[in-house]
Amino acid sequence: MKAVIATKYGTPEVLELRDVSKPAPKATEVLVKVYATTVTSGDARARSFNVPPSFWIPARLTLGLTKPKKAVPGMVIAGIVESVGTGVKRFKPGDQVYAYDLTRLNAYAEYACVSENQALALKPSNVSYEEAAAIPFGAVTALHFLKKGSIRSGQRVLIYGASGSVGTAAVQLAKHFGADVTGVCSTANVALVKALGADRVIDYTKEEFAQRRETYDIIFDTVGKTSLADSLCLLNEGGAYLQAVASPSLLIQMKLASRRSDKTLVGETAYPTADALAHLKDLVEAGRLKPVIDRCYPLEEIVEAHRYVDLGHKKGNVVIAVEHA
Repeated sequence: MKAVIATKYGTPEVLELRDVSKPAPKATEVLVKVYATTVTSGDARARSFNVPPSFWIPARLTLGLTKPKKAVPGMVIAGIVESVGTGVKRFKPGDQVYAYDLTRLNAYAEYACVSENQALALKPSNVSYEEAAAIPFGAVTALHFLKKGSIRSGQRVLIYGASGSVGTAAVQLAKHFGADVTGVCSTANVALVKALGADRVIDYTKEEFAQRRETYDIIFDTVGKTSLADSLCLLNEGGAYLQAVASPSLLIQMKLASRRSDKTLVGETAYPTADALAHLKDLVEAGRLKPVIDRCYPLEEIVEAHRYVDLGHKKGNVVIAVEHA
């Protein structure tokens, strides 16, 4: 089968398309014929090892000491179950599924094995494989943090980085929960964020949201670019500051600030679960959540896809269509 191999850390050119052996599922695994995957910001960091110095040691232990631990990169797949292991109970051949895993999934390939105990679920029936692949990374993260912030109807929510994979999902999910949503993005993405349901949009190239002195019940930073001090000043009593991309130093600041504040401060990793994917499936099928795709590349153009993601300007998700001979 065709698969992308990461030979070492570095620029997108370290990714090579090769012929490798087709995997066979273990007792509790399913073999998925992959039709689509994505290039997430996490994939780009894992490939380049572009992480803050304070993350260097844990990242090396997790990702690999001298080269990527996972020979075949990728965190998300959407496809059809081709076969199942002897102990699999939840899935059968022919099931249309999608899956998301931060470290164990080899997604950039024509076939991938996934444990039925991982974040694996039936894909939404009303979207394509490419659209299904555009759901998990951003929506799982957005759902996790919004729930951590105890979001409820009538709250005022600000989402910083509203046009990225996490942000586009967060805008829609916050509206689903009944919130009044303000999105923050660049000029080029204002129309997109409005179309997703944001009640108002702040163009950060023209003004800082903190300058408005408007207050919020939740401030959700999806890209790690807000000021903690400014955000705390703009939170209502009992509000929540949610940080999806927190450096170790910021985590320390948040922990110290939480001791002298009535506000909820959350900075952590959103780990995917099968229950979260099943919940998102229901929302997509109900028309409450729509995947946002910026560009779609064939697997053969994985280098070009990573180059584009490295620019840092993608809208929503970059999808990879995996074609089979």
